[in-house]
Amino acid sequence: MNPSPALPAALANHPGFSRVFRPGHLSIGFTAPLEGYPDSPGPTMANHAAMAKLADDVGIAALWLRDVPFYDPSFGDVGQILDPMVYAGWLSAVTRNIAIGTAGIVAPLRDPLIVAKQAASIDQLLNGRFLLGLASGDRPGEYPAFGHEFSQRAERFREALEIIHTVSENPFPSYRSKLHGSMNGGLDLVPKPVAKRFPFIATGRAGQTLDWLAANVDAWIWHGFDPQGMTDVIPLWREAYAEHGFKPYGYGCWFDLDTNPDAPIERGQVLRGGRHAIIELLQAQQEAGVSHVVLNLKPTRRAPEDIFEELGRHVLPLFPAHTPTFRESAR
Repeated sequence: MNPSPALPAALANHPGFSRVFRPGHLSIGFTAPLEGYPDSPGPTMANHAAMAKLADDVGIAALWLRDVPFYDPSFGDVGQILDPMVYAGWLSAVTRNIAIGTAGIVAPLRDPLIVAKQAASIDQLLNGRFLLGLASGDRPGEYPAFGHEFSQRAERFREALEIIHTVSENPFPSYRSKLHGSMNGGLDLVPKPVAKRFPFIATGRAGQTLDWLAANVDAWIWHGFDPQGMTDVIPLWREAYAEHGFKPYGYGCWFDLDTNPDAPIERGQVLRGGRHAIIELLQAQQEAGVSHVVLNLKPTRRAPEDIFEELGRHVLPLFPAHTPTFRESAR
């Protein structure tokens, strides 16, 4: 294993970031909704409060919320249906320890000032457990509905990130942007985040180069088209962030835990297998430098309660969340 570097000083004690990311260690998160829906574009959300509490209780590191404003039949998935910012605020009342992240807010389609206001409000409700994941969006049909050009998404993403930084970290900020307006120092955004700043996490490439991401975000979560091959990009990522300090890398993928603990992992876009093979894969990926794996239950037909019970008993002790309780490190 490579020597483990340190998290940046500004985030080393951040309640949410330090729970999910620790150099040299892998943690496990889940994408909402916490249920399988293999035959439908959307979940039932019938038991989502109880499942969020269960994920918290068994020690899942983070729960990630997707930003899917519309049902697009060509994509066939609407995530957790509920708006991620509204849902994150609601989750603050039913969870205690688990980090809540967005994976990710489609920054080019949302006003960055409103994103900053919403994110800071959620972070206050969560007492610092919030992780702001941003994306550029991959559904071209959404852009005309918002009056934006799909071809401008990379530029709009860069501007949005800079504006959110500026207004959430500085009193009475000033800035001038090409696509998102300006402020002249006469207004202040309230509230501010609990910590000195948000952890900014890129979900997907956001239309950017790895060098740009390494210089401008705090962590990168990629998409697991082949979960077994998700370590291939790590040497390139390390090279990109080398001059900026350690930046955690993780990935998200569909997940289905076989009831047979000895079942091998199947090749394909779904991480499907028994717990012994899953543990072996995650241990190898931890050794290679993966910091976080985000699992999506959409393809499973198994009861999520059973999956969480098995993970909590046999898997999570090997890949634990890194902060026992956020209240011990908050503020």
